[in-house]
Amino acid sequence: MYQRLLENLTTAVVLLDDALRVRWLNPAAEALLAVSQGRVQGLRLECLEGEGGAVAEVLAKALEEYHPFTQREAVLLLVGGESITVDFTVTPLAEDELLLEIEPRDRLMRISREEALISRQETIKVLSRGLAHEIKNPLGGIRGAAQLLERDLPDPQLAEFTRVIVEEADRLRDLVDRMLGPNHMVRHEPLNIHKVLERVRALLEAEHSRVDYVRDYDPSLPDLNGDESQLIQAVLNVARNAVQAMEESGVARPRLTLRTRARRQFTLGAERHRLVCEVAIIDNGPGIPAALRETLFYPMVSGRAEGSGLGLSIAQSILHQHQGLIECDSQPGCTEFRLLIPLEAN
Repeated sequence: MYQRLLENLTTAVVLLDDALRVRWLNPAAEALLAVSQGRVQGLRLECLEGEGGAVAEVLAKALEEYHPFTQREAVLLLVGGESITVDFTVTPLAEDELLLEIEPRDRLMRISREEALISRQETIKVLSRGLAHEIKNPLGGIRGAAQLLERDLPDPQLAEFTRVIVEEADRLRDLVDRMLGPNHMVRHEPLNIHKVLERVRALLEAEHSRVDYVRDYDPSLPDLNGDESQLIQAVLNVARNAVQAMEESGVARPRLTLRTRARRQFTLGAERHRLVCEVAIIDNGPGIPAALRETLFYPMVSGRAEGSGLGLSIAQSILHQHQGLIECDSQPGCTEFRLLIPLEAN
């Protein structure tokens, strides 16, 4: 009965001997560590070493002092090269036996991060709308006054100055409209996300032929419901930023990877979805400065001297209209933006 209970726990449980070799592990541990009991029984798992051997050190200390230990947010490196963040508790059961309980933290940390991201985006949207209203009203007055003034000017050559006023007022109005993002309703129509990516790739190849474009598509992905033109704009904004950052930093062999995957039972914000489409845009550029990562999707924030700071903000707004969002992980040599879109019918 006890073994049946352990096998049905969602907590990963591993039994180790005094040499930290596997004696037994439950199905939750097999799924978390991406191993099977038949293959690893009697072996020492590299993934339980932790970064710099930190996890193995705690396990050895628990055995030596015969005392349980708990560690928060430890990093385990799995066989495929993927890393996961976990909380674990190790309890000595005997002088030659350790019980290891592991709780994954990645999903909880990601949900918390996404909820904060969505909350910030909603705040930005409200502030932007209020700011746009306050800016566009006086701009309309300035534009109208300049047009009236032009009619009464004694010298026609002075009309050049009123035209400058009108043109600059129009430019500011367009900037405010772009800051607010798409202003029309999303059309929910079945579309193939790979058609969107191929369109973006073709546009970028025409502009930036030096870049090596790598396609890593999952052909089994079903169609999603969305607005094709808006999704093209969102993907293009992210991908073009990546390409321009690589070119400006002088990357010797710039490479942009477009990857699609299906994510099952995936949580976006507070809502769990049966199936989610993940579009990853990965570049080998210089990475995003740490000072910009928290404000990356804010309007008017850019890491490039020539950037408007609106591309990522608009892309995030488009994804929100599709009940999705954009995540980003960045380090020098590898920046990955993930566009996550539910595949259920909207």
